Amino acid sequence: MTSNPKGKFISFEGIDGAGKSTHIAFVAETLAALGKRVVSSREPGGTAVGEKLRDLLLHEKMHLETEALLMFASRREHIAQVIEPALARGDWVISDRFTDASFAYQGGGRGLDRAKMEALENWVHPHLQPDLTLLFDVPLEVARARLDATRTLDKFEQEQADFFSACRNEYLRRAAQFPQRIVVIDSTQSIAAIRAQIGTILQELL
Repeated sequence: MTSNPKGKFISFEGIDGAGKSTHIAFVAETLAALGKRVVSSREPGGTAVGEKLRDLLLHEKMHLETEALLMFASRREHIAQVIEPALARGDWVISDRFTDASFAYQGGGRGLDRAKMEALENWVHPHLQPDLTLLFDVPLEVARARLDATRTLDKFEQEQADFFSACRNEYLRRAAQFPQRIVVIDSTQSIAAIRAQIGTILQELL
């Protein structure tokens, strides 16, 4: 009996309102149609512990370093309980955010020292990175206009333009640092154009 081939790990990134959530279900459906077993998850969250931490992180004010530590605590549980077991089974994991988001939000937006972020990354998942990260990028004014005005915004979504500008810049810095992993997608394109681009990217990953 042959062992399962190792699965693949895809993360979705972008500032709030960039449009990434629109395409997560599309990727899951595309992979399933190709015969892949797919596990969809999110950060912060993805586990019982992680979802409790998510509620705190999205709604409670706290010290910057507390915020970063809780993000990585949620991530550690997510890796142990969801991501690594799924990959070991040969499943494909797609996650709405991963560590690039911490660099963007706690690092870029909040201003936490990059060396501390890198130390946390190296501690929590020294040997694990997504096989592919889709970074949905839009100008700030487009992202803000897309946020649903009918719902209550979480504490990150309520931040001002300079915060999101710093987040976006950090995302793009990470993309330049890791071009073999992070693909920047112009999210001002039509949904059809974006999905065609994603389809080509997935074929290359397959």
